Amino acid sequence: MNSRERVLRTFGLIEGDPDRPPLQFDLCRSLTDHFAQELSIEADYAPSYYEDLTYRISANAIRTALGSDCVVVGGTIREGFEPQVISDEVKTNEFGMHMRPTPLYMEVVHCPLSAAASEEDIEQYAFPDPYAPGRFDCAKADIARYKEDYAILGDCELSLFELAWHLTGMQEYMLAFALGESWVQKLNDKVEHWTYGLAQQLAQAGVDAIWFGEDLGTQTSMLISPDMWRDEFKPRYARMISKLKEEFPHLVFIIHSDGAVAPLVDDFVEIGFSIYNPVQPNVPGSDPQELQDKYGEKIVFFGGIDQQELLPSGDIKALQDEIRRRYEIMGRHGNYLMAPAHIIQADTSPEMVLAMIDTIRQLSS
Repeated sequence: MNSRERVLRTFGLIEGDPDRPPLQFDLCRSLTDHFAQELSIEADYAPSYYEDLTYRISANAIRTALGSDCVVVGGTIREGFEPQVISDEVKTNEFGMHMRPTPLYMEVVHCPLSAAASEEDIEQYAFPDPYAPGRFDCAKADIARYKEDYAILGDCELSLFELAWHLTGMQEYMLAFALGESWVQKLNDKVEHWTYGLAQQLAQAGVDAIWFGEDLGTQTSMLISPDMWRDEFKPRYARMISKLKEEFPHLVFIIHSDGAVAPLVDDFVEIGFSIYNPVQPNVPGSDPQELQDKYGEKIVFFGGIDQQELLPSGDIKALQDEIRRRYEIMGRHGNYLMAPAHIIQADTSPEMVLAMIDTIRQLSS
């Protein structure tokens, strides 16, 4: 079977079991450039509205050539947008955040709503238009190129909570949220409108799944209490999923959150998420056997391969053993899209990337 059928079977969109667990992975810029040179394929970067997401939606030709069963597309900067240069390293993005590169990610060094204190402050902020011309040109081109052979995932990450606090600063947002300040609701409304607009257009363009997400957890616990998430953000996700399902009944939904977010998995299932990513290892509540026993009949797992320690370690045998262990627990049941738990970073060697890909592709259900 081809990649598309393999993934759609795993997602339950067509009947039957996959021949093996499908594979998806994202590469940082240095690894993308390395494999571009090795494969003689251009590194085709799609500049996202939030820079770190660029590596989710770029270089699909390279990733599929290496063995990915999925193509990931998403919104880019609007047509004609030019960042403002603040200093040699710092530039603005479309939201007005000041962004500085670090060895692994981009860092927000100034938030455009850091001084927000009223609903009027939020109203006066010029929020980007999700429907701006050019935002989905790259996505539409990749969908047309790959849809026949690959599953298409539409990325809408930084969906609600995380985008909101990136606009204000985490401390400012958390304090205002905890104190019940009314402007937080106004900001969350604008973020929801933005995210829904992205998702609706990706669905119209022909993606198979919408990938919502944000980081709700740390290595040990959640960033906000489960009840706070249920009160404020669960209804927003439920509303977006319900509206999209009415118009696109065959669409499936992925929820992404790094960290220890096991207390929310039942909530994810309840509101219509059928795929849970990244199943981050080495945090409380992410034991693969416990997850499979409790949720294996309810949800597809997506991720799980440790990119914090295992992939950077250079230990190919340990990597192979861990992939096979997860396959025996989850993969044999046909509800597992195998992937690293995050974008593979520059601390991982190309040899380890290839070993991961080869090991997964040799599995069979």
